[in-house]
Amino acid sequence: MRGAAIALVIVAIVVAGNAAYVVNEPEQVIITMFGDPIGDPVTDAGLHLKVPLLHKVHRFDRRFLEWDGDPNELTTRDKRFIFVDTLARWRITDPLLYFQRLQDERRAQSRLDDILDGETRNAIANHDLVEVVRTSNREPAQAESRFEQVHTTLAPIKDGREKIRLEILDRAKARTGDLGIEILDVQFKRINYVENVREKVYQRMIAERRRIADRYRSEGQGEAARIQGEMERELKRIVSEAYREAQEIHGRADAEATEIYASAYDQSADSRSFYAFLKTMETLRSTASAETTVVLSTDGEFYSFLKNAQ
Repeated sequence: MRGAAIALVIVAIVVAGNAAYVVNEPEQVIITMFGDPIGDPVTDAGLHLKVPLLHKVHRFDRRFLEWDGDPNELTTRDKRFIFVDTLARWRITDPLLYFQRLQDERRAQSRLDDILDGETRNAIANHDLVEVVRTSNREPAQAESRFEQVHTTLAPIKDGREKIRLEILDRAKARTGDLGIEILDVQFKRINYVENVREKVYQRMIAERRRIADRYRSEGQGEAARIQGEMERELKRIVSEAYREAQEIHGRADAEATEIYASAYDQSADSRSFYAFLKTMETLRSTASAETTVVLSTDGEFYSFLKNAQ
């Protein structure tokens, strides 16, 4: 009897424990009996009751959920092959319908793969590449150089990437209305060329950058040559002016010397004789030495000076 009583107590505790369940804030709950849903979804957080052993609790997330697609190789309307990687955010809006159609998140993600990948493929196939990679008809920046102005023009677009994204979102929403879920947002995570096309694009970009670099390098060399020419021209002007000024100074000095000589010769006879004597002595001192033998003419100035000195 005592053992039976203990067993009954344990069973009572287990049953009482199974009669209550807790709904957390980020959760919503569906109660089923023998696999069929009963009652309305439970969305209020807190402690709730159920029939032990008969009712089963199914919990679903109330928060925004993530869908991250795999990169897919798609073809644009103008037959360009590109890789498109997308992501989306979604939530469960009707847990009862969600449970009846999808049951769990794994099946929901699989269904979203079909819907979002398919709508993305259709949208890309209906638009040219330029529509997929651009968002507006903005004016491109213009590159200018010393010798030319490089004009860059972009082909006008009608829709653009943002409109394509909204198109995918609207069509995907229409296909998930009967699944108890709502797609909140779709974004392009990455758009890129396939490998062989990407390599050609990179090579073309490199060639273009090199062409621009060569043009600027040529402009730099031309500017350097111009500066060098101006420097040499300025140097020649400075040297020429210095030479002219030196010649003017030399000319003025010669004029002053000539004037001094002229004024000396214009003095009195005695002064002229004394000046002539001094100049003759200077000439003799600069041309003769102690060992020099001098032969003088009787009618020369040297002889006359020596004779007068006696």
